[in-house]
Formats: sequence, structure tokens, C-alpha cells
Amino acid sequence: MLLSISTTHRPATDLGFLLHKHPDRVQAFRLPFGTAHVLYPEATDTRCTATLLLEIDPVGLTRRGGRGAFALAEYVNDRPYVASSLLSVALVTVFKTAMEGRTPALAQTEIPLAAELPAVPARGGEELVGRLFEPLGYEVTVTDIGSGRHVGLRLAATTRLSALLTHLYVLLPVLDDEKHYWVDKAEIEKLLRRGEGWLNTHPERELITRRYLKHERRLVNPALAALGEQQPEDEQREAALERPVSLKDQRLGTVQAVLRETGATSVIDLGCGSGALLERLTKDGYRVLAGADVSARALEHAQRRVGSARLFHSPLTYRDKRLRNYDAATLVEVIEHFDPPRLRALEQNVFGSAQPRTVIVTTPNAEYNRLWPSLEGFRHPDHRFEFTRAEFAAWATRIEAEYGYRVRFVPVGPEDAEAGPPTQMAVFTR
Repeated sequence: MLLSISTTHRPATDLGFLLHKHPDRVQAFRLPFGTAHVLYPEATDTRCTATLLLEIDPVGLTRRGGRGAFALAEYVNDRPYVASSLLSVALVTVFKTAMEGRTPALAQTEIPLAAELPAVPARGGEELVGRLFEPLGYEVTVTDIGSGRHVGLRLAATTRLSALLTHLYVLLPVLDDEKHYWVDKAEIEKLLRRGEGWLNTHPERELITRRYLKHERRLVNPALAALGEQQPEDEQREAALERPVSLKDQRLGTVQAVLRETGATSVIDLGCGSGALLERLTKDGYRVLAGADVSARALEHAQRRVGSARLFHSPLTYRDKRLRNYDAATLVEVIEHFDPPRLRALEQNVFGSAQPRTVIVTTPNAEYNRLWPSLEGFRHPDHRFEFTRAEFAAWATRIEAEYGYRVRFVPVGPEDAEAGPPTQMAVFTR
């Protein structure tokens, strides 16, 4: 993955001051998904070029261990080579000071700049590339590289370096129409901050917002409102009728986000079912992913879905050495399926024997059930119980005392003033 930025500003080596990277040095920066290198192929008074070379670790991006019919697809793809959200993360990490425009005077000066990317995913083709960059004042040159969905891209303009970096940061994932990580409300703030001064007047601001936020309606609508974008009347009616996102998606997305915060490199999903959470986690670059479930049929589905994960047939109530040595474990809507004596055995197996550094537990909030008039009894016929918030807090506090963990609680889903959230989450850490 390669980005080159050139200038003919005199002296051209001022580019090094703007980027805060000395032209005489080759520098390397470790990232969660590989290594970013900064070097200068040319650095004279008349022309200077800085190159960001992103060396992706394809093994680090996939899950080790296990084999499946689709395991090869995790390794053989375009991600190490084409500009995407991975490059955006590298930009804001390596060139953060330059992107903020902190260098006095020079950072506020418009200078001749050219950015070149040999391979960019363009879901919308050459025409979309022009629609995104030309309104920002760039001379756009698109090269067909024969892949069908990728292009070579060159942008040229007299502008501030911070503006160029910011436009690339926002628009590369938009061109790809994908991000390698889960998006939440924090992405709205990022978009509005990086889009300040140009996004609200961009003719494609709605498309940019939708793609940047991965078409998540719960995020897109507030972002467009903040940008002053009025939704069509029929879309407003539809938004009022539909829930912004399913509770299952919110739950899995919250688990995914909390896992990222822990810094875990190996994760096991206990009670993984057909692999819905594991499928999401494949994009987050864990060194090892694994799942365990009592249902052999569910594991067959998970194998087809996430073929290279380690999958174990286990009832979770007996000590199983295969469940040890993971940084984090998840129990997503699992505990409520166990009778109290078997739940005790599960606790001893997970918290007492396996002892991961982090355990994430989600379970229904029984108090929220009354807000679904059609619901009678538990949410699922196999549930043995459903905790109220006080009962869940008491259970988690006992786990703290017995097994040496600390717990914090995270609400999941739309909170009711009296009933609380529909899903409860406890995050246990050692």
C-alpha cells in the first residue's frame, strides 16, 4: 500500500517540516495491522517527494489456527495492496501533526502538491472519483489498472498539506465503501471534525456521510442533520417506522468495540453458535480467534462462515484446557440458557479455570421486556431465567469477589428512563 506526496514549492524540502519527518531518515511506525515506513525518494530544493509505504501483515489480519474451506480467502485478497481505511488509520497515526496543521505559517500556506496512489478501490468507477475530489479543487487523473474495480489515482492542487491529508483520510474509505473496523458514534465526531470547512458544502456530502459511516442509519441521520442536510420526506417517514439498527447488531458491535479497547490479541467466543460475532471479528486483526459451542450443527455453520477459526465442541460446564490461554473471552446471550447449578459450573470453568484477562458477558434485561407488548414470558423459549439489572449486578459482584476480577457495566441498545437498556453487558478484567 503506497502513497506519494510531492511538491515543487521552493525550497521543496519544506515538505519535511510540514510532515515532521526528516528527509534524510527512513522511519518506521508499528501499527496494529503492520508497519508504516516514511522515506523520501527525492529531496532537492526544486522537488521533494515523501512516500508512505504501508506494509500490511496478512497473517496479523486473519486468524491463525484452524483450517476451513474458505481459509485461503482470508490471505489472498487485495487488502495489503490497495488504499483503504487501513491507509487512513496510518495517515492519522503517522502524519497526525501535519494533518492538524500545527506548524506555524508554513502549514497555513497553499503550496503546489501532488498525491499519487497506484491502486485505489473505486466502487463507482472513475466518475465517482471525479465527483469526490474535483469539487475540492483537485486536478484528478485516473488510470485504469485493468482490475475492474481498482484505479490508479493522482491528485494535484495548490492547497494546504493538512487539507490534502484530511481529504484523503475521509475519502479513501468512501471510495472503498468499506471500513476494516466497527463504527460507532465516535465516527460522527471524526467525520464532522475532519470535514469542517468543506464537507457541508460538498455536493456529494450525503454520499460521503453514508459511506463513511458504513450506511448505519443510526449514525448517518444525526451526522446529516449536523451538516444541515434535510432528509427527503419519504425517507424521514421510513426512518420513523424502522428501528435504526437491530438490537443484535448493536449488541455484537458493542462487544466488538469493547474487545478492541482491551488490546486483546487472542479471543474465544464461548457459546459462539453459528459464528456471527466471530465473522465480525475477522476484520479486526486478531492473532487468534476461536469459538466453542455445545451444538455440533451450529459449529458446522460457524465453520462455513469463519473457516479458519479454531472451533471446539464443548458444553462449557466442564473444565476444558482448550479454553485456556486466550486474552479475552465472550459470552454473548449465553448465561441465561443455563440452570443455576450448571451456571455455577460455567462460572468455575471460565473464571476459575480458563481465567482470560477479560471476559465480556451480555444478557437480556428482564425489566425491558414490558416495552414489547407482544412478548409473553422470556425472550427465548430456551431461557432458564432473565436477570433484572439488580440481579445481574449482584451476580457480577459475586464473580468479582470469588474469582478476583473487576467489573464495569455497559448498556446496550436504546435506554428507557425506567426500564433501562434491552441488553446488559458486564466487562470483567483481571
